[in-house]
Amino acid sequence: MALDIEKIKSDLTEDLKAALSLEALEAVRIKYLGKKGMLQDIYAGLATASIEEKKLIGKSANEIKLLAETLISAQKETLGAQQKSGDAIDVTIPGARYSLGTKHLINQTVEEICDVFECLGFVIQRGPEIESEFHNFSALNIPLDHPSRDSFDTFYLDQEDPDAKGRYLLLRSHTSPGQVRVMKQFKPPMAVIIPGKVYRPDAVDASHSFMFHQIEGLLVDKQVSFADLKGLLTAFCKQYFGEDVKMRFRPHFFPFTEPSAEVDIQSNIFKGRAGKWLEILGCGMVHPKVFESAGYPRGEYSGLAFGMGVERIAMLKHGIGDIRTFVENDTRFLKQF
Repeated sequence: MALDIEKIKSDLTEDLKAALSLEALEAVRIKYLGKKGMLQDIYAGLATASIEEKKLIGKSANEIKLLAETLISAQKETLGAQQKSGDAIDVTIPGARYSLGTKHLINQTVEEICDVFECLGFVIQRGPEIESEFHNFSALNIPLDHPSRDSFDTFYLDQEDPDAKGRYLLLRSHTSPGQVRVMKQFKPPMAVIIPGKVYRPDAVDASHSFMFHQIEGLLVDKQVSFADLKGLLTAFCKQYFGEDVKMRFRPHFFPFTEPSAEVDIQSNIFKGRAGKWLEILGCGMVHPKVFESAGYPRGEYSGLAFGMGVERIAMLKHGIGDIRTFVENDTRFLKQF
Protein backbone atom coordinates (compact mmCIF):
# COMPACT_ATOMS: atom_id res chain seq x y z
CA MET A 1 0.00 0.00 0.00
CA ALA A 2 1.68 3.21 -1.17
CA LEU A 3 0.60 6.82 -0.42
CA ASP A 4 1.15 9.73 -2.77
CA ILE A 5 1.29 12.23 0.07
CA GLU A 6 2.09 15.18 -2.19
CA LYS A 7 -1.00 14.54 -4.31
CA ILE A 8 -3.18 14.27 -1.20
CA LYS A 9 -1.78 17.61 0.04
CA SER A 10 -2.43 19.18 -3.35
CA ASP A 11 -6.00 17.86 -3.46
CA LEU A 12 -6.61 19.13 0.10
CA THR A 13 -5.34 22.57 -0.85
CA GLU A 14 -7.55 22.74 -3.95
CA ASP A 15 -10.61 21.58 -1.99
CA LEU A 16 -10.01 24.27 0.62
CA LYS A 17 -9.72 26.96 -2.05
CA ALA A 18 -13.07 25.90 -3.44
CA ALA A 19 -14.71 25.91 0.03
CA LEU A 20 -16.12 29.45 0.12
CA SER A 21 -18.66 28.85 2.88
CA LEU A 22 -18.72 27.21 6.27
CA GLU A 23 -21.03 24.52 4.87
CA ALA A 24 -18.58 23.70 2.05
CA LEU A 25 -15.68 23.69 4.51
CA GLU A 26 -17.52 21.17 6.69
CA ALA A 27 -17.89 18.91 3.63
CA VAL A 28 -14.08 19.05 3.12
CA ARG A 29 -13.50 18.19 6.78
CA ILE A 30 -15.77 15.16 6.51
CA LYS A 31 -14.04 14.08 3.26
CA TYR A 32 -10.60 13.97 4.90
CA LEU A 33 -11.20 13.64 8.66
CA GLY A 34 -14.68 12.15 8.99
CA LYS A 35 -15.51 8.65 10.25
CA LYS A 36 -15.77 7.45 6.66
CA GLY A 37 -13.17 9.85 5.30
CA MET A 38 -9.89 9.35 3.50
CA LEU A 39 -7.74 9.02 6.63
CA GLN A 40 -10.01 6.35 8.08
CA ASP A 41 -9.62 4.38 4.82
CA ILE A 42 -5.85 4.69 5.11
CA TYR A 43 -5.83 3.52 8.73
CA ALA A 44 -8.09 0.58 7.81
CA GLY A 45 -5.61 -0.55 5.10
CA LEU A 46 -2.79 -0.86 7.62
CA ALA A 47 -4.14 -4.24 8.70
CA THR A 48 -2.81 -5.92 5.53
CA ALA A 49 0.41 -3.96 5.32
CA SER A 50 3.86 -5.19 6.35
CA ILE A 51 5.59 -3.84 9.43
CA GLU A 52 7.83 -1.54 7.36
CA GLU A 53 4.84 -0.25 5.35
CA LYS A 54 2.85 0.38 8.56
CA LYS A 55 5.61 2.68 9.84
CA LEU A 56 5.81 4.69 6.62
CA ILE A 57 2.07 4.83 5.99
CA GLY A 58 1.25 5.66 9.62
CA LYS A 59 3.77 8.53 9.65
CA SER A 60 2.41 9.91 6.36
CA ALA A 61 -1.22 9.58 7.50
CA ASN A 62 -0.50 11.47 10.73
CA GLU A 63 1.26 14.17 8.73
CA ILE A 64 -1.79 14.50 6.47
CA LYS A 65 -4.13 14.61 9.48
CA LEU A 66 -2.16 17.38 11.18
CA LEU A 67 -2.00 19.39 7.97
CA ALA A 68 -5.73 18.97 7.29
CA GLU A 69 -6.72 20.02 10.83
CA THR A 70 -4.45 23.10 10.66
CA LEU A 71 -5.61 24.27 7.24
CA ILE A 72 -9.30 23.61 7.93
CA SER A 73 -9.13 25.51 11.26
CA ALA A 74 -7.46 28.50 9.59
CA GLN A 75 -9.99 28.51 6.78
CA LYS A 76 -12.86 28.36 9.30
CA GLU A 77 -11.59 31.45 11.12
CA THR A 78 -11.26 33.31 7.82
CA LEU A 79 -14.77 32.44 6.67
CA GLY A 80 -16.22 33.29 10.10
CA ALA A 81 -14.59 36.73 10.07
CA GLN A 82 -15.89 37.37 6.55
CA GLN A 83 -19.41 36.42 7.58
CA LYS A 84 -19.33 38.75 10.58
CA SER A 85 -18.01 41.53 8.38
CA GLY A 86 -20.88 40.92 5.97
CA ASP A 87 -23.41 41.10 8.80
CA ALA A 88 -22.00 44.40 10.12
CA ILE A 89 -23.81 47.68 9.59
CA ASP A 90 -22.85 49.48 6.43
CA VAL A 91 -22.55 53.07 7.65
CA THR A 92 -22.74 54.37 4.08
CA ILE A 93 -26.34 53.15 3.67
CA PRO A 94 -29.00 55.73 4.71
CA GLY A 95 -30.42 54.71 8.05
CA ALA A 96 -34.05 53.97 8.85
CA ARG A 97 -35.86 56.91 10.45
CA TYR A 98 -37.37 56.23 13.86
CA SER A 99 -40.07 58.54 15.14
CA LEU A 100 -39.03 60.10 18.44
CA GLY A 101 -41.79 60.88 20.90
CA THR A 102 -42.23 64.24 22.59
CA LYS A 103 -43.86 65.43 25.78
CA HIS A 104 -47.61 65.80 25.54
CA LEU A 105 -48.75 69.42 25.25
CA ILE A 106 -50.52 69.20 28.63
CA ASN A 107 -47.32 68.01 30.32
CA GLN A 108 -45.39 70.76 28.57
CA THR A 109 -47.86 73.37 29.80
CA VAL A 110 -47.79 72.07 33.39
CA GLU A 111 -43.99 72.16 33.43
CA GLU A 112 -43.84 75.64 31.90
CA ILE A 113 -46.28 77.05 34.47
CA CYS A 114 -44.56 75.31 37.38
CA ASP A 115 -41.16 76.54 36.17
CA VAL A 116 -42.36 80.15 36.37
CA PHE A 117 -43.61 79.74 39.94
CA GLU A 118 -40.52 77.80 41.01
CA CYS A 119 -38.47 80.80 39.89
CA LEU A 120 -40.70 82.89 42.19
CA GLY A 121 -39.86 80.65 45.16
CA PHE A 122 -42.69 78.12 45.07
CA VAL A 123 -42.23 74.41 45.73
CA ILE A 124 -44.15 71.69 43.85
CA GLN A 125 -46.37 69.43 45.97
CA ARG A 126 -48.71 66.60 45.01
CA GLY A 127 -52.03 65.47 46.43
CA PRO A 128 -54.11 62.27 46.12
CA GLU A 129 -56.66 61.96 43.32
CA ILE A 130 -58.99 59.93 45.58
CA GLU A 131 -60.17 62.32 48.27
CA SER A 132 -62.47 62.48 51.26
CA GLU A 133 -65.50 64.76 51.45
CA PHE A 134 -63.75 66.59 54.26
CA HIS A 135 -60.72 67.66 52.24
CA ASN A 136 -62.61 68.17 48.96
CA PHE A 137 -65.54 70.13 50.47
CA SER A 138 -65.92 70.64 54.23
CA ALA A 139 -62.38 71.85 54.94
CA LEU A 140 -62.75 74.35 52.08
CA ASN A 141 -65.88 75.92 53.60
CA ILE A 142 -68.20 74.24 51.07
CA PRO A 143 -71.47 73.46 52.93
CA LEU A 144 -73.43 70.21 52.68
CA ASP A 145 -76.15 71.80 50.55
CA HIS A 146 -73.74 73.23 47.99
CA PRO A 147 -74.58 72.07 44.42
CA SER A 148 -71.02 70.88 43.77
CA ARG A 149 -71.48 68.15 46.42
CA ASP A 150 -74.32 66.60 44.45
CA SER A 151 -73.62 63.32 42.62
CA PHE A 152 -74.40 65.10 39.35
CA ASP A 153 -71.28 67.23 39.85
CA THR A 154 -68.89 64.85 41.63
CA PHE A 155 -67.70 61.28 41.01
CA TYR A 156 -68.37 59.42 44.26
CA LEU A 157 -66.81 55.99 44.81
CA ASP A 158 -68.50 52.95 46.25
CA GLN A 159 -66.08 53.01 49.15
CA GLU A 160 -66.81 54.40 52.58
CA ASP A 161 -64.44 56.95 54.08
CA PRO A 162 -62.57 55.12 56.90
CA ASP A 163 -62.41 58.39 58.87
CA ALA A 164 -66.07 59.40 58.45
CA LYS A 165 -68.77 56.80 58.88
CA GLY A 166 -71.59 57.12 56.35
CA ARG A 167 -69.54 59.34 54.02
CA TYR A 168 -67.88 58.14 50.82
CA LEU A 169 -64.60 58.74 49.07
CA LEU A 170 -64.60 60.55 45.74
CA LEU A 171 -62.44 61.58 42.81
CA ARG A 172 -61.26 65.08 43.62
CA SER A 173 -63.15 67.71 41.68
CA HIS A 174 -60.41 70.36 42.04
CA THR A 175 -56.83 70.64 43.29
CA SER A 176 -57.85 72.90 46.19
CA PRO A 177 -57.91 70.00 48.73
CA GLY A 178 -54.14 70.17 48.41
CA GLN A 179 -54.25 73.49 50.28
CA VAL A 180 -55.54 71.87 53.45
CA ARG A 181 -53.30 68.82 53.19
CA VAL A 182 -50.17 70.95 52.77
CA MET A 183 -51.13 73.29 55.65
CA LYS A 184 -51.79 70.28 57.92
CA GLN A 185 -48.37 68.88 57.04
CA PHE A 186 -46.23 72.03 57.15
CA LYS A 187 -46.10 75.25 59.11
CA PRO A 188 -45.78 78.74 57.54
CA PRO A 189 -44.10 80.42 55.83
CA MET A 190 -44.86 78.33 52.74
CA ALA A 191 -45.31 78.82 49.02
CA VAL A 192 -46.45 75.72 47.11
CA ILE A 193 -47.77 74.89 43.67
CA ILE A 194 -49.99 71.79 43.34
CA PRO A 195 -50.57 70.39 39.82
CA GLY A 196 -52.71 67.35 39.05
CA LYS A 197 -55.71 65.69 37.43
CA VAL A 198 -59.26 66.48 38.55
CA TYR A 199 -62.57 64.83 37.67
CA ARG A 200 -66.10 66.10 37.10
CA PRO A 201 -69.12 64.57 35.29
CA ASP A 202 -69.14 67.46 32.87
CA ALA A 203 -68.56 66.97 29.13
CA VAL A 204 -71.40 68.94 27.60
CA ASP A 205 -69.33 70.74 24.95
CA ALA A 206 -65.90 71.15 23.36
CA SER A 207 -64.57 73.13 26.34
CA HIS A 208 -65.41 70.58 29.08
CA SER A 209 -64.13 67.09 29.86
CA PHE A 210 -64.67 64.37 32.49
CA MET A 211 -60.99 64.60 33.38
CA PHE A 212 -58.76 67.64 33.10
CA HIS A 213 -55.78 69.24 34.83
CA GLN A 214 -55.50 72.08 37.31
CA ILE A 215 -52.68 73.88 39.08
CA GLU A 216 -53.30 75.21 42.57
CA GLY A 217 -51.13 77.84 44.22
CA LEU A 218 -50.89 78.66 47.92
CA LEU A 219 -48.77 81.16 49.84
CA VAL A 220 -49.13 81.48 53.62
CA ASP A 221 -47.22 83.78 55.96
CA LYS A 222 -47.88 86.68 58.29
CA GLN A 223 -49.32 89.89 56.80
CA VAL A 224 -49.91 88.53 53.27
CA SER A 225 -52.15 90.97 51.41
CA PHE A 226 -54.26 91.14 48.25
CA ALA A 227 -51.54 93.39 46.83
CA ASP A 228 -49.14 90.44 47.12
CA LEU A 229 -51.64 88.31 45.20
CA LYS A 230 -51.96 90.87 42.41
CA GLY A 231 -48.20 91.34 42.21
CA LEU A 232 -47.57 87.59 42.09
CA LEU A 233 -50.12 86.88 39.36
CA THR A 234 -49.01 89.91 37.34
CA ALA A 235 -45.43 88.61 37.43
CA PHE A 236 -46.63 85.16 36.32
CA CYS A 237 -48.75 86.46 33.42
CA LYS A 238 -46.00 88.72 32.10
CA GLN A 239 -43.48 85.90 32.28
CA TYR A 240 -45.76 83.29 30.70
CA PHE A 241 -47.80 85.29 28.19
CA GLY A 242 -45.42 88.17 27.45
CA GLU A 243 -44.72 91.68 28.72
CA ASP A 244 -47.53 93.22 26.64
CA VAL A 245 -50.26 91.26 28.46
CA LYS A 246 -53.05 93.29 30.07
CA MET A 247 -54.84 92.07 33.19
CA ARG A 248 -57.97 92.79 35.15
CA PHE A 249 -59.33 91.37 38.41
CA ARG A 250 -63.13 90.89 38.59
CA PRO A 251 -64.87 90.36 41.96
CA HIS A 252 -66.14 86.79 42.29
CA PHE A 253 -67.16 84.26 44.94
CA PHE A 254 -65.32 81.14 46.04
CA PRO A 255 -66.21 79.49 49.37
CA PHE A 256 -62.55 78.99 50.32
CA THR A 257 -61.28 82.53 49.63
CA GLU A 258 -62.42 85.96 50.82
CA PRO A 259 -62.18 88.35 49.05
CA SER A 260 -62.17 86.45 45.76
CA ALA A 261 -61.57 87.41 42.16
CA GLU A 262 -61.31 86.04 38.66
CA VAL A 263 -58.45 87.13 36.43
CA ASP A 264 -58.94 88.07 32.78
CA ILE A 265 -56.10 88.82 30.39
CA GLN A 266 -55.80 90.43 26.98
CA SER A 267 -52.90 89.60 24.67
CA ASN A 268 -52.01 89.58 20.99
CA ILE A 269 -50.57 86.04 21.24
CA PHE A 270 -54.04 84.48 21.37
CA LYS A 271 -54.81 83.25 17.86
CA GLY A 272 -58.07 84.73 16.61
CA ARG A 273 -58.81 86.35 19.97
CA ALA A 274 -56.52 89.36 19.99
CA GLY A 275 -58.10 92.28 21.84
CA LYS A 276 -60.60 90.11 23.74
CA TRP A 277 -60.66 89.69 27.53
CA LEU A 278 -60.23 85.99 28.40
CA GLU A 279 -60.63 84.41 31.83
CA ILE A 280 -57.63 82.32 32.90
CA LEU A 281 -57.88 81.68 36.66
CA GLY A 282 -59.60 82.26 39.97
CA CYS A 283 -57.91 83.58 43.09
CA GLY A 284 -58.36 85.20 46.48
CA MET A 285 -57.23 85.44 50.08
CA VAL A 286 -57.44 82.19 52.06
CA HIS A 287 -60.69 82.04 54.05
CA PRO A 288 -60.34 81.93 57.87
CA LYS A 289 -62.38 78.72 57.97
CA VAL A 290 -59.79 77.00 55.76
CA PHE A 291 -57.08 77.98 58.24
CA GLU A 292 -59.30 76.64 61.00
CA SER A 293 -59.71 73.30 59.17
CA ALA A 294 -55.93 73.05 58.87
CA GLY A 295 -55.52 73.65 62.62
CA TYR A 296 -53.94 77.11 62.39
CA PRO A 297 -54.55 79.61 65.23
CA ARG A 298 -57.24 82.09 64.28
CA GLY A 299 -55.91 85.40 62.98
CA GLU A 300 -52.23 84.44 63.23
CA TYR A 301 -51.62 83.86 59.52
CA SER A 302 -52.90 85.14 56.21
CA GLY A 303 -52.50 83.69 52.78
CA LEU A 304 -53.34 83.85 49.12
CA ALA A 305 -54.53 81.09 46.81
CA PHE A 306 -55.21 80.70 43.10
CA GLY A 307 -56.14 77.96 40.67
CA MET A 308 -56.05 77.59 36.91
CA GLY A 309 -57.11 75.00 34.34
CA VAL A 310 -54.15 73.70 32.35
CA GLU A 311 -56.20 72.74 29.29
CA ARG A 312 -57.73 76.22 29.16
CA ILE A 313 -54.31 77.87 29.29
CA ALA A 314 -53.01 75.57 26.52
CA MET A 315 -56.11 76.10 24.38
CA LEU A 316 -55.83 79.88 24.63
CA LYS A 317 -52.09 80.03 24.02
CA HIS A 318 -52.07 77.65 21.05
CA GLY A 319 -55.46 78.43 19.50
CA ILE A 320 -57.00 74.99 20.15
CA GLY A 321 -60.77 74.90 19.81
CA ASP A 322 -61.72 71.49 21.25
CA ILE A 323 -60.51 70.08 24.58
CA ARG A 324 -61.10 66.53 23.33
CA THR A 325 -58.16 66.75 20.95
CA PHE A 326 -55.81 66.46 23.93
CA VAL A 327 -56.87 62.86 24.58
CA GLU A 328 -57.70 61.56 21.09
CA ASN A 329 -54.07 60.50 20.45
CA ASP A 330 -54.09 61.91 16.94
CA THR A 331 -50.39 62.15 16.08
CA ARG A 332 -51.11 64.82 13.46
CA PHE A 333 -52.23 67.06 16.33
CA LEU A 334 -49.61 65.99 18.88
CA LYS A 335 -46.63 66.42 16.51
CA GLN A 336 -47.41 70.13 16.18
CA PHE A 337 -46.11 70.70 19.70
